[in-house]
Amino acid sequence: MNATAFSSICFNRAHSSNKDLTKQQNVKSHVKCSIKSGITTSSQNNVRVGVLGASGYTGSEIIRLLANHPHFGVALMTADRKAGQAISSVFPHLGTHDLPDLIAIKDADFSDVDAVFCCLPHGTTQEIIKGLPKHLKIVDLSADFRLRDVSEYEEWYGQPHRAPDLQKEAIYGLTEVLREEIKSARLVANPGCYPTSIQLPLVPLIKANLIQTSNIIVDAKSGVSGAGRSAKENLLFTEVTEGMNSYGVTRHRHAPEIEQGLANAAGSKVTISFTPHLIPMSRGMQSTIYVEMAPGVTIEDLYHQLQQSYENEQFVVLLEKGVIPRTHSVKGSNYCLINVFPDRIPGRAIIISVIDNLVKGASGQALQNLNLIMGFPENLGLHYLPLFP
Repeated sequence: MNATAFSSICFNRAHSSNKDLTKQQNVKSHVKCSIKSGITTSSQNNVRVGVLGASGYTGSEIIRLLANHPHFGVALMTADRKAGQAISSVFPHLGTHDLPDLIAIKDADFSDVDAVFCCLPHGTTQEIIKGLPKHLKIVDLSADFRLRDVSEYEEWYGQPHRAPDLQKEAIYGLTEVLREEIKSARLVANPGCYPTSIQLPLVPLIKANLIQTSNIIVDAKSGVSGAGRSAKENLLFTEVTEGMNSYGVTRHRHAPEIEQGLANAAGSKVTISFTPHLIPMSRGMQSTIYVEMAPGVTIEDLYHQLQQSYENEQFVVLLEKGVIPRTHSVKGSNYCLINVFPDRIPGRAIIISVIDNLVKGASGQALQNLNLIMGFPENLGLHYLPLFP
């Protein structure tokens, strides 16, 4: 599939996949109105949004995406270490918009806020969300509520879960798989980037009993922004450029999250071989997945199942046969591109899945989820074609 063909798919899905979206898409909004801290009163549907942890990459990406949302407006933004500063001093690319200054979480007044995106570091979010007013709808982009088993959380994250009762309430937010559960949720645990890119192609195949769950191998690669914005020696330019390296070998924290989702699909425990790699680009993710097909199953069967599963989905695109997904083709967008290929080893297949780790792998999917919670079409604010070059 060439670039023109993919753009056509994006356009057609955005404008015709759901008849109910037409009226929403015809609503014109100006950037400064849609993200201004003083929410306009021209519509009864305005939702006042807080962004907790706005000084990180996922927080800034939420703000960028909200610029095109007709009903969500930014009411407050927190960043404890940047409190009192304008967002332009932290992210100059957002400085042209009328946004509230950053404040510390302890100073935040949530009485005029309807929903929050929580973009805080792992391990700090449980206590904060536990203390938020109960009227708030919450999408948490950390890993703190993704694992249903709190003892498993302690094993992988090295500290006890601080809100086990709240964990029971959390809904895992893999949008295309758990859409109906998300609609009625108060707290959504937004999936990680690797788990999103891996589960989207594998869950339909496992549910259809087309692949063996005992021999799944995942070779995944991420851009540097996946490691966050904190200054770390191993993320310095000279440490990253002109090379690549594996990390978290056998112990990456996304492994139990991936296995939890695949086990749900299989109805039994699933263990995978998962090795992530850091590559010298700012954003983007590719997961190359090696699977063994069930007896009698062909590549055509896998392709047909993925086609059936995602033919009516806007953001998950199965490419034409033989076309290799590229991270360049999803940069800055909420799309996940997938394809499946026959391995040279009989009975095996290779699945390639690409996403932008900051959009579909984080903030874009979070916006999809909040749209669902608030009763809006899930693609609002996400009509961004990929950036190229």
